[in-house]
Amino acid sequence: MELQSLLLVAPDEEARRLVRAILEYSEYPVVDVGPDDLEQALRQKTAFGTFLVLEGEGLARTVRRLRQGEPVTPILLLRRREMKDPLPTAVENEISASLDWPTTYPVLTELLQRLLRERGKPREKRSLELFRSLTGDSQAIRKTRKLLEQVADTEVTVLILGESGTGKEVVARNLHYRSSRRNKPFVPVNCGAIPGELLESELFGHEKGAFTGALSARQGRFEMAEGGTLFLDEIGDMPLAMQVKLLRVLQERSFERVGSNRTIQCDVRVIAATHRNLEEEIAAGRFREDLYYRLNVFPIEVPALRQRREDIPALVGDLIARIENEKRGSVRLTAAALEVLKRYDWPGNVRELANLVERLAVLYPYGVVDASDLPEKILQKVGDGGGGVRPAAPVPASAAEAVSSSSPGGELPEDGLDLKAHLSSLEKALIRQALDESKGVVAHAAKRLKMRRTTLVEKLRKYGLRAEDVTES
Repeated sequence: MELQSLLLVAPDEEARRLVRAILEYSEYPVVDVGPDDLEQALRQKTAFGTFLVLEGEGLARTVRRLRQGEPVTPILLLRRREMKDPLPTAVENEISASLDWPTTYPVLTELLQRLLRERGKPREKRSLELFRSLTGDSQAIRKTRKLLEQVADTEVTVLILGESGTGKEVVARNLHYRSSRRNKPFVPVNCGAIPGELLESELFGHEKGAFTGALSARQGRFEMAEGGTLFLDEIGDMPLAMQVKLLRVLQERSFERVGSNRTIQCDVRVIAATHRNLEEEIAAGRFREDLYYRLNVFPIEVPALRQRREDIPALVGDLIARIENEKRGSVRLTAAALEVLKRYDWPGNVRELANLVERLAVLYPYGVVDASDLPEKILQKVGDGGGGVRPAAPVPASAAEAVSSSSPGGELPEDGLDLKAHLSSLEKALIRQALDESKGVVAHAAKRLKMRRTTLVEKLRKYGLRAEDVTES
């Protein structure tokens, strides 16, 4: 096989040197650049066989720019072993393969040869919207994803349960996308948003003159979804009269338009969702038990966001990637801000988190959001014990005092405190302590604080600190 040029993109020169040495040993022609020099390299119009990207700062932006410039060139992501954060969906959707770095020579060369052979073959592109809210590595969301994968490529009726805003429609779209019906329509209907007297016409269609205002014949959602998937959202809000008619369609796979006696056969997979407890609705006489058992063949529970707090950083990363992909700006959140978000209870679930990220992108365009920049409502809820630790004392002078004074068992001072100032002071004090203990070495301090070095550098700039100054007493 004729060796093709490789484009290596890595954030620092030392990393580029090490990766380039291995590639050149394999006699691959290599062009290596930093993320800031990427535009110039792409303008040279070199026919690169593969793009190699070493994980680091600005990863999503780098991958997006590469894919815009060369939509068919494979992208191999070299993942640093010390970086355990889940990949943003925008990155995961665009890369052709990923490999833990450092790796062995045979593994790298074999993977490169495979990617070069596959160059130019079309890739199936997934929508950012499709996978939003399923991101994360918590036990709760892993269980949901496993159930989804097990039932997706079947004809089984699925009932999706969960609070409002958890992403039930996202689950439904994934079920459709992963099924053999993916090339047919996915038709959603919100049963709670359509008046009961209009719902029958909406689902089954009507003939001209069937009722006042029916000036022409119209297809219903069942006909629109033929061969595909019909998603009945908020099925718990469907009137009892319509429940009877829906049950008949599910049993007989046929229906009539309003005003017609002609039977129409349908081949549609039905997926339903509700935030209500249907067993309680049955007991109250508001939902038919026979319809419940017809729908509840394979239930999938979507966890509330408060039940999967550890997924919040990954979700935020995906939501930011979606904003960037739609060219609506960007924003970044510090580790302290993410920690506060993890302590909030999120009554609106992922939908509320998505709204917050969009708002922050407007308020702080391409900026860095710290804990003190978060909305007062969230800070108050967190500070009052609504979602986690209760700050307990006036701003301390040392990091050690800061940690002890914010213990869960503390009490607020009688005259209260400025929570934003307290959080900022606490973060600054902990940074000072980490740098003191690391003798001013930023990389070591970042490791102690479990954050990336570049994030710590930004915080040092924000607080006006210099690594060589923090060891002063």
